[in-house]
Amino acid sequence: MKPVRGKTPKKTPRKPKSAPKDPVEVYCRLRPLEEGQPERCCSPISSTTLKIWAPESSQVYKSGNYKEQEYTFKYVFDESTSQKALFDHVALPLTDDLLHGKNGLLFTYGITGSGKTHTMTGVPTDGGILPRCLDVVFNSIHELQARKYVFKPDKANMFDVQCEADAMLERQQKDIAAPTIPKTPTTPRRPRGDEFQYGSRVADHTKICNLDEDNVYSVFVSYVEIYNNYVYDLLEETEYDGVRPRPPQSKIMREDGDRNMYVSGGSEVEVKSTEEAFEVLWRGQKRRRVAHTVLNTESSRSHSVFNIRLVQAPLDPVGEEVLMDTEAICISQLSLVDLAGSERTNRTNNAGDRLREAGNINSSLMALRNCIETLRENQITGSNKIVPYRDSKLTHLFKNYFDGEGKVRMTVCVNPAAADYEESVHVMKFAELTQEVQVTRPTEVHFDLGFTPGRRRANQMYKEAIKKAEEEGTDVNLAALPLPLQYSLGPPFPILEMRDAADASVLRPLVQFLVDRENRRNSLLRDLTHKQTQFRNDLIVVENDRNSLRQRVDFLEAELDAALKRTDRLERQVRESQKHLSDLEKANINAEADRAHLQYELADKNMKISQEQMRNDRLKMKCRSKIDLERDKMSKEMIKTVRNTEAEMQSKMWEREQKLRAVREILDSERATPRRPAGGKAALAASSARAAVAAKHAAKIQPAKSEPRLNFVGARVRDFNSRTPRAGGSKPRSNSPPPKGSAPVANTRHRRSRSVGAGVWLDHQPAGNIAMGTVMQPKMRKKKSVNHLELKDTKTSTKYVLTHQEQRSDGGIETKLVKGDCIPTAGGGTAVVFNDVEVLNQVSPGSRKRSADERIDRPINGVDGEWTDVETRCAVGIEGHHGKLSGKRTRI
Repeated sequence: MKPVRGKTPKKTPRKPKSAPKDPVEVYCRLRPLEEGQPERCCSPISSTTLKIWAPESSQVYKSGNYKEQEYTFKYVFDESTSQKALFDHVALPLTDDLLHGKNGLLFTYGITGSGKTHTMTGVPTDGGILPRCLDVVFNSIHELQARKYVFKPDKANMFDVQCEADAMLERQQKDIAAPTIPKTPTTPRRPRGDEFQYGSRVADHTKICNLDEDNVYSVFVSYVEIYNNYVYDLLEETEYDGVRPRPPQSKIMREDGDRNMYVSGGSEVEVKSTEEAFEVLWRGQKRRRVAHTVLNTESSRSHSVFNIRLVQAPLDPVGEEVLMDTEAICISQLSLVDLAGSERTNRTNNAGDRLREAGNINSSLMALRNCIETLRENQITGSNKIVPYRDSKLTHLFKNYFDGEGKVRMTVCVNPAAADYEESVHVMKFAELTQEVQVTRPTEVHFDLGFTPGRRRANQMYKEAIKKAEEEGTDVNLAALPLPLQYSLGPPFPILEMRDAADASVLRPLVQFLVDRENRRNSLLRDLTHKQTQFRNDLIVVENDRNSLRQRVDFLEAELDAALKRTDRLERQVRESQKHLSDLEKANINAEADRAHLQYELADKNMKISQEQMRNDRLKMKCRSKIDLERDKMSKEMIKTVRNTEAEMQSKMWEREQKLRAVREILDSERATPRRPAGGKAALAASSARAAVAAKHAAKIQPAKSEPRLNFVGARVRDFNSRTPRAGGSKPRSNSPPPKGSAPVANTRHRRSRSVGAGVWLDHQPAGNIAMGTVMQPKMRKKKSVNHLELKDTKTSTKYVLTHQEQRSDGGIETKLVKGDCIPTAGGGTAVVFNDVEVLNQVSPGSRKRSADERIDRPINGVDGEWTDVETRCAVGIEGHHGKLSGKRTRI
C-alpha cells in the first residue's frame, strides 16, 4: 500500500473544510534586564498572560495614555526560564513530529537585541533550540540509520534510493578520494563564532523511543540566509580564486513536482552524528552576515533558515537492506528560522549599507505581517483573497506551511527594558494577530506494505546465531535457528459469509482486502524486479571480469614464458659479466698497488724538492744578507778613504801655511828689531840654525794612517803652542773628558717571558720557518708542537704561542712569538685571547768603530772638537803624539 504521503513536503490535495485545524502556537520569552536598566515596561502575570504598560520616559505616557495592556500566549517564559525548559515546551513536539514523518516550522520573532539568536543557538554550555533538536534526532535514530549515500538527493527536492554496493562505491569516490576543487576559505571577520564551537558543549540526552524499528533513517541539513531579499547558500563550496575572489551567488526558488517551494541548487549535506551536523552549522555561521549597531554589538543582518530533513524508508521483507522503491520513501522537514530584528532608524542611527539592510529587514517582516493578516481575514470572513506570498522571499519560501503542510510555531522574544516599549507593543500586536490564523493539522504517515513486523530484529538474531555456530565449530541446526523472514502478501483472507450478491457489507471489505493484497504484490514485484535486475547486472559484471581475467591470464602466461627465456639469456650474460668483472677487479688491484707505489715515490720526491727549495731559500737569504753587509761595509770604507784623503790634503795645506806663518813671524820679528843681537854674526847664525833644524824636524813628522788629521793636527798644535804664544790671549784646548757609562733604559712593559710558567703550551710553528740555532731559546716545560692547527689540539691546552718570521730591511730575520690564553667557549669550541708579543732579533757584531757619518770635520785651531777614537785620545793625551812614530821621540 502506498503511504499516505509518499514524499513530503508536498502539495496535498485540497482538504475538506471539515478537516481538523490548529491555530499557530505563539510563545513569549522575556530577556533578562541588563545592568543599569532598572525601569521595565512589561512582566508576566501568569503562565499564559503578559502585562505591558507605558513607562514614564515614553512618549505615550507623556501624552496621557496610562493604560495597561494584557496579551495572551500559548505559554510565557520569564527571565529565569532555562534553555532546556523552553526546548521541552516548544521544539521537542516538533522534533517528535519530524521523526514520525510530519513537517514543522519554528521561527523566532522580535526587535533587535531581544535574544532571538540566543534562543535559537544558545552557548556551548547551554545550547538553544537548534543544537538540542540535533541531539534528540541522533539520539533517537542512532542504531536505525542507513549507510551513507543510500539516499541521494536528486536536485529537485526529492530523493533517490540506491543499493548498498552503489552507495559503497560513492563513499569511496567522495570520502576517501581527495577533493580536486579547493574549498572556499572561511571568512575571518566573525569574532562571535567561538560560541558555536561544540568541543566543550553540554549535549541534550533526550530520546524519542516510539519509532518504527523496521525503517532506516538518514538526516540531511541545509543552511540558507535571506539577505536584502536575496537567498544565499551558506554551505556552498565554490572554487577559490586568490586573485579575483568571486562574490557569493544568490539562489532562486522553484516549485517541485508537488508544488512545494525549495531553494534551487542549494546544498544538502548528509550527516551521521551531532558532531558532523555542528561542523556544517559552524561552517555556515562563519559566513552569515552580522554587523555592529548602536543597539546590538552582533546584530543579525539577514534571516537564517536551518532545515533538518529526515528521510525514512522501510526495509525489504528479509530485513537486510532498504526497500528499493522510491514510492515508499517518506521525507519530513523541520525548518528553524532566526528572523532578523526590526529596527527604527532614529534609534540605531544607521547609514549606508546598515540603513539599506534595516529597510529590507523591515520590508520582509511587513510582508510576513500582511500574509498573516490576509490568511486571518480569509479564514474569518470566508473570502478568497490572494495571499501575497511573493512580496518577499521569506514568505514565498514558507507558504506551504501556512497552506497546511505542517505545524507552525512562533517564539516572540521581548526585551522588558523601558526604552523598547513602543517596538514591543508592535510585536505584541503581531503575535496576537498570528494566533488567530488556523493551519490544517498534518496527518501521520503509516507504512503498511504487508511486511512482517520485527524483521530487522529477526534478521539480526538469525545472523548472530549462524555466526555463533561457526565460531563454536558446530554444525548449524536450522531447526533450532530462527528462520529468515520470507516474502508475504499479508494476512490470510478474511472469513466472510455472503448471502446476497449485492451485499455491500461483505463486498466492500473484500474489495479493500484484495486492493491491499494487490498493492503488496505489486510492491514485492517491483522489489523483486529490481533485485533481479541488480543480480543480472552483477552476473554480467562477474562474467565480464572473468573473461577479462582469463584474457589477462593468457597474456601473463605468454609474458611469463618470454620473461623466462629472457631470464636465461640474462643469467648467461651475468655469468660472463661476473667473470669479466673478476678479471677487472684483479687488474684494478694491481693498478691500485702500482698507483700507491708511484704516489709514495712522488711524495718522496716532492718532499725532497721542498727540502731543497727550503735550503735554497735559506742560502738566498744568507747570501742576500752577506751582500747587503758587504755593500754597507764597502760604502763605509769608501767614505772613510775619501775623508782621510781630504784630511791629508787639508793637513798638508795647513802645514804649509804654518811654515809660511812661522817664516813670516820670524821675518816680522827681525824687521821689528833693527838692532843686531848680542854677539854679532855669531848670534844671528845661531838663530838661523835653530830655524833650519825646526823646519827639518817638522818635515820628518808623518800623520798616523788610522786618523791622520786629528793625530797630526793635535801634535802640531801642542808643539806650536809650546813655542809660540797665541794671539789674542786664547787659552789652549782642554783634553777630552773621560767617557761616561750610559744609564740603562727602563722599559715599564718588560718582564720575564710568559712562556715560562704552569700550563700546557700549544706551540704552533707553521711549515717553512727557518731554524735560527740561537743560544737563547723560549723555555716551555709542557708543550705540544704542531704545524697545522686543529680543534682537538686546543681542547687539552691552556696557552697558545705562534712563531712568525719576517725579514728586516737590513737583511736580518726577525722572529715574533705571539702568545695568548686558550679559553673554552659555551658552544664546545675554544677561543684564544692574545695578550703578549715577543720579538727576537739576531744582529751581526760588525766593527766597533763609529761610522764615518758620525764624525765631524771642524777646524782644530781655536775651535773645540770631539775625539772620535779612544786610542787617538789616549795617544795624544799621554804620549803627546798621534799614533806610532818610527824612530826616536823628538822634542821641538
